[in-house]
Amino acid sequence: MKHLNTISAALFMLVFSQVKSQKTSFDKPDQPAKCKNIRDGKFLRANYPEGIWHMTIKDNVQTEYFNNGKDYIKSTLVFVDDCNYKAIVLEKTEKDDPVQIGDVFSNKIVETQDNLVKVQSRIEKSQFEIIYVKVKK
Repeated sequence: MKHLNTISAALFMLVFSQVKSQKTSFDKPDQPAKCKNIRDGKFLRANYPEGIWHMTIKDNVQTEYFNNGKDYIKSTLVFVDDCNYKAIVLEKTEKDDPVQIGDVFSNKIVETQDNLVKVQSRIEKSQFEIIYVKVKK
């Protein structure tokens, strides 16, 4: 039960910290959503410096970097279809982070526009949305 409370607290902080990024609007979303944009590349969050957080996805491995790249969480991605996938946590460096090895996040891409990808993520009973900004090559 303590693990669930820790995850809930962490997700609350994550959702609370996402409020700034939610100002990024999808005025003319892609129809249909270009879900395959999530499968490869480097991603940032709107209004977040890269040193605080950035993510790479390559060969179905997602790595989230924190603390100027000193810490990370690595997950394997399992795609159910083009717009739905699970992220299963494989490794992490920050021992105090409430995310645990083996945690499974169910993700759904709900909207895309240009280099923006809005993802609805769920773990246990918590759900939140994240907007990723794909870095153009």
